[in-house]
Amino acid sequence: MRALGQKKSKKKTGTGWIVTFADLMTLLLTFFILLLSFSSMDTEKYKAIAASMAVSFGVSWIQGERTGGQLTLIDSDVVPPPTADKETIVDKISEPMTPEPTSPEPPTVVDEVASQPTTITVDAGLEGLAEELVQKLENEILSNALDVSFDTEKVIVRFSSEASFNSGSDELKEGMLPIINKIVSALARCEGDITVSGYTDNQPITSGRFRSNWDLSAARAVSVVHQLVLEQKIDANRVMAAGHAETHPLVSNDTPENRSKNRRVEIKISNPECDENTFQF
Repeated sequence: MRALGQKKSKKKTGTGWIVTFADLMTLLLTFFILLLSFSSMDTEKYKAIAASMAVSFGVSWIQGERTGGQLTLIDSDVVPPPTADKETIVDKISEPMTPEPTSPEPPTVVDEVASQPTTITVDAGLEGLAEELVQKLENEILSNALDVSFDTEKVIVRFSSEASFNSGSDELKEGMLPIINKIVSALARCEGDITVSGYTDNQPITSGRFRSNWDLSAARAVSVVHQLVLEQKIDANRVMAAGHAETHPLVSNDTPENRSKNRRVEIKISNPECDENTFQF
């Protein structure tokens, strides 16, 4: 009797996991397809990014039709940017930078009105009084005993101290009396405040009568005021005396000549008002 052969067992190959892995991949693929179907794609942004990348590589660019259309690759119409040689770049870097020519600044326009000289108007009464004093005191002006000046507000008659006072004294010299009388005759014909100011140099006073240059300058101003109102042709309410000592010098007190110029008495007539026919020349 023939012996029965033993049943051979199947040999395991170890590849059974592939089926499970394939099922898993299928499920994942289906899942991502569903996600993609639910999402919306910004086609215009995709086209812009694709075109930019294509031009950078210099071969082609991606062009699609309207939203939902198929995207295709076509030959690029855009010329790729030129690439510079390394040597050329090095040469350009090593060359010194030449500054660009700057355009000249536009010419400054000067206002013609501002460049024109300013016209100063002087009151007719003030100018008339100044001319009257100059005519009356012509000889004294020529001898440098005094001078007459004016501006838009006042007329100034300035005496030198040597011509009007002795050194350290407040008494007027006899030659000053007729001069002041001429001034009084002119001032009596006009209105306006009158200020008589006395000035000295910066040298300390040596007289025992006056304590300082302040006393001396004030005393000299009072002497002139007394002579102005002596004959009562000028209202005393119009006149004021002031002593300034060495303040407000005309020039620096560094030489004897300059100190002599600073020793002075000034008669200032502020804003004189005169009739039109007061002075006729």
